[in-house]
Amino acid sequence: MGSLNPGGIGEFLREQRRNAQLSLRQLADAAGVSNPYLSQIERGLRKPSAEILQQLAKALRISAETLYVRAGMLEEREGTDIDVAAAILADPSITEQQKQALLQIYASFRAQNGGEGPDGAGSRP
Repeated sequence: MGSLNPGGIGEFLREQRRNAQLSLRQLADAAGVSNPYLSQIERGLRKPSAEILQQLAKALRISAETLYVRAGMLEEREGTDIDVAAAILADPSITEQQKQALLQIYASFRAQNGGEGPDGAGSRP
């Protein structure tokens, strides 16, 4: 039997792990998952739950939304949305609480502007 989603979430996780210079075991420990389970995810043999993806995103210091999109759990939005969230989550100079506050503020501004781009194009009649 082949992989469930070749080139999907597993390959992306492996790439992110390598970019973060983490071993499989280090990421598994940081995310609170077993080493064999993470290996199976990376090889496309297992499909992780949203909760596992959230734990992996936190350990990799990337946006959980990015992982949800890659796993097919969310539809991809404009690239700037994901980049902003990823930048906030990756910033080592602010606390996790501050990151969450910034993400909430950003989401509220987007909702207020009709979910359009930063210039608000298309949000007015």
